[in-house]
Amino acid sequence: MTTRWLTSKEQRAWRAYIAATHLLEDAIDRQLQQDAGMPHLYYSILANLSDAPEHRLRMTELAEHTKITRSRLTYAVTRLEKDGLLRRENCRWDKRGSVAALTEEGMATLERTAPGHVATVRASLFDQLTEEQVDQLEEICTGIARALESDDARPAPDDVPWRRRSSPSCP
Repeated sequence: MTTRWLTSKEQRAWRAYIAATHLLEDAIDRQLQQDAGMPHLYYSILANLSDAPEHRLRMTELAEHTKITRSRLTYAVTRLEKDGLLRRENCRWDKRGSVAALTEEGMATLERTAPGHVATVRASLFDQLTEEQVDQLEEICTGIARALESDDARPAPDDVPWRRRSSPSCP
């Protein structure tokens, strides 16, 4: 098999992408640490729960949404539960499963933190782009995600922990 090396143009684009994503993630993490004392991952967990029906998600679904391993999710949920921002509940349909549920304090934290988070995302990303570039960014990211999630690119379910099949969702 012959390696298809990146062209100079592709190498520049790749390095620009890496620099931009690292700097953006750092800016978001700094803002969330300052405003809420939590990293972006924890905020994402709370935000996913706030969007879910009844503010609850089965742990396996939450891992899928956040694209993290079960062990990393368990660690984060334990910390958020200790801080009173969410709680774990038993799944009524599957005794082996558990559900993460957003608490009132967790929702209040999100509501208090969201304006600063949105301002950081806007200033760091969207204010730097034209309307046409926003459309292009969406198209590019959607295409990349679609390709990575396609059956051809997808590793076997056991290879990617957040893609493991689980029992039906708990209501």
